[in-house]
This record gives sequence, structure tokens and C-alpha cells, in this order.
Amino acid sequence: MHSIRKADERGHADHGWLKSHHSFSFAEYYDPKHTQFGALRVINEDRVAPGRGFGTHPHRDIEIISYVLSGELQHKDSMGNGSVIRPGSVQRMSAGTGVAHSEFNPSPEEPAHFLQIWIIPAERGLAPSYQEAEFSDADKRGRLRLVASPDGANGAVTVHQDVRLYAGLFDGEERAQYVPAPGRGLYLHVARGSIRANGFELAAGDALLIEEEAELVLERGEQAEVLLFDLA
Repeated sequence: MHSIRKADERGHADHGWLKSHHSFSFAEYYDPKHTQFGALRVINEDRVAPGRGFGTHPHRDIEIISYVLSGELQHKDSMGNGSVIRPGSVQRMSAGTGVAHSEFNPSPEEPAHFLQIWIIPAERGLAPSYQEAEFSDADKRGRLRLVASPDGANGAVTVHQDVRLYAGLFDGEERAQYVPAPGRGLYLHVARGSIRANGFELAAGDALLIEEEAELVLERGEQAEVLLFDLA
């Protein structure tokens, strides 16, 4: 069973300095048909103007993953962490019992374009924690590279939920096949470019939701960057 979520069906918010598309219900956008997919609660595609950002604000009991597509994103939090992440970086913050953080575009000229992802943790009340990992284009070229998992395998960041997140870059004849375990659901998000997934033509911002299918086949990418979530 599958369904397609087209890019222009997402929620949209324009705050001037921030332009955001919401794959799931978020803030003032509510769609009862799209509140979450398993433990996947948020995929926000954000574009932040130069020199602007999100002031310090709190979170609790959520796993937050930031995935930068272009530009830079400066992070500071109440745990004492501070860094600037760029394309290739995967950042994970477990809010747990409570944490405050800020996100800011430090560039005076270039917008920051990134995905903010929220995953509901398997347990509430965890100790807050933070982690970063780097993945080169070569790591993701023509394949699905594990970037987040419950056990932090192969250099992936650790998430406190039975979710595995893969990232891939595809162009031309590059092709990948993914076979989920029985009872798993797949959520494929096209971050940019275009690609064929199980015979469906998908463009930037589109998503393919898969349940009870034997495999996912990715092919005929055109400068495509994709994220694949494998969820219980």
C-alpha cells in the first residue's frame, strides 16, 4: 500500500525572514490526515534569511534532527553546546526532560535551507543530549547511507526510537533497492531534484508513504537528494 504526498499539498508559512513548508500538522497548520507517520511527527523544510533565526525556545520529550541542504545553521543550547552545521552535517538533539536552544543563520548574504525533523521518542523523561555526525557526498552517492538509528551503527547519530533514517544522492543511472523488514513502514522525502520511486515520478518536496510492500526501488534521479525513514 502506498500514497503520495505532493509538495504543494504541504502546509506553508511565510514570516518574511522564514519561509517554511510543513509535511505534517505544525503550529497554525492543521491537517487531520497528516499529523504523523508512526513516530515521525515533523518534517519542516525551512529557509531562513541571512542574519536571522529562531530565538531561544524550549522543547521537551522530542528527538530533533537538523539536516542542512545549503548555507549554515548556528546552534546553541542550554546544555552548553554550540556549533555551526553545514551540508553533510546531521545534528540530533534529544530534548528529554527539557532543553532550550536557538538556531541562527550566521551568514550575512546566503540563506540557510534545511530540514527540521521531529521524532517521538520511545520513552519520556530521558536526559537531554546532543550529537553531530558528518557524511560526505561520496558516502551518499548512489546509495542509501544510514545517518540516524537507535544503536548509532556505522557512525550514525543515535535516536531514542525504533527509527532508521537514510540519506542518498542519485543522478543518471544510479539505482538503489531497499527491502524493509515485515511490519515496517517507509516514508521517502525528496529534499531536492527528482527521482523515480517504485515507478512513481517524484519532485522536490514530494513524499512517498509505503506500508506492506516488499521493497523500495529508487532510480532515474536528476540531482536528487532523498531521505528515507524506516519506522515500526
